[in-house]
Amino acid sequence: MKPVYFINGFLESGKTQFLKYTLAQQYFQIKGTTLLILCEEGEEEYDDQVLKNAKVIVEKIENQEDFTVEKLTQLEKDWKPERIVVEYNGMWNNKDLQLPANWTVEQQITCIDASTFPTYYNNMKSLVAEMVRKSELIIFNRCDSVMENLATYRRNIKAVNATADVVFENKEGEINEIFEEDLPYDLKDNPLVLTDETFGIWYMDTMDHPERYMNKEIEFVGQVMKPPVFDGEHFVPGRMAMTCCADDMTFLGYACKWDKVAHLKEKDWVKVKAELKVEYFAPYKGEGPMLYAKKVEKTTKPKQEIIGF
Repeated sequence: MKPVYFINGFLESGKTQFLKYTLAQQYFQIKGTTLLILCEEGEEEYDDQVLKNAKVIVEKIENQEDFTVEKLTQLEKDWKPERIVVEYNGMWNNKDLQLPANWTVEQQITCIDASTFPTYYNNMKSLVAEMVRKSELIIFNRCDSVMENLATYRRNIKAVNATADVVFENKEGEINEIFEEDLPYDLKDNPLVLTDETFGIWYMDTMDHPERYMNKEIEFVGQVMKPPVFDGEHFVPGRMAMTCCADDMTFLGYACKWDKVAHLKEKDWVKVKAELKVEYFAPYKGEGPMLYAKKVEKTTKPKQEIIGF
């Protein structure tokens, strides 16, 4: 079987940019020839040297009536590629797509310009749906001007393909956005009880979206840290987290105000129930999440002292 990698998207959706980046990576310098079939040309162009280094042969099929099983079979016979990449024309309906019997789609990716997505989605919904339906990965790029709409865009995609991975990118790169529906707990819970598995996610989401947790009671087990710059009324209950490997550890926690901080020792394990607010705190050098303890009691250390996130 001949592996095929299928890249969908409307004109100027970022398909060529995505493929240019992929072809230039070291991991793509692999054995055998790659046949790249271009079905439309945008403003982005491929670098001849990059194509040569990656052993890529480019063939163009500009008219949908020429994208036939016979034509594709002939291209395979001509070039005998190890793999085939198709940059498909977004205006050609995927429902009409036919490939040679020995071609198997290993991965299908759809690229979407987030700034123009509503126009295409509202006016060409059937074309968008056919692109998305069989794609494993949906990449929204150029998200800088529509950040407030990303949750809606994601729901639009998930309504068509619930299993697809959806990635958002802005000019800085991938956006590590956590949407409410992806959180591993219910924000309606009060108190919100955190576990070893959910503490790290809560910490990161609170940093990005403190408004979700304002005036909510949070309950968790943490270890005591008493930074020297803190006064006698604040401490940090938190957890050590491994970000990628054993050598890359960090302590996650927010300042907590409690009138009995003097009773705590560094590295004590405590069960904390506190209300979260956002306010100015000098050690933060600005505003940030602040916990107001309602109950703090010493406890035993958890079986899993170090968490992941």
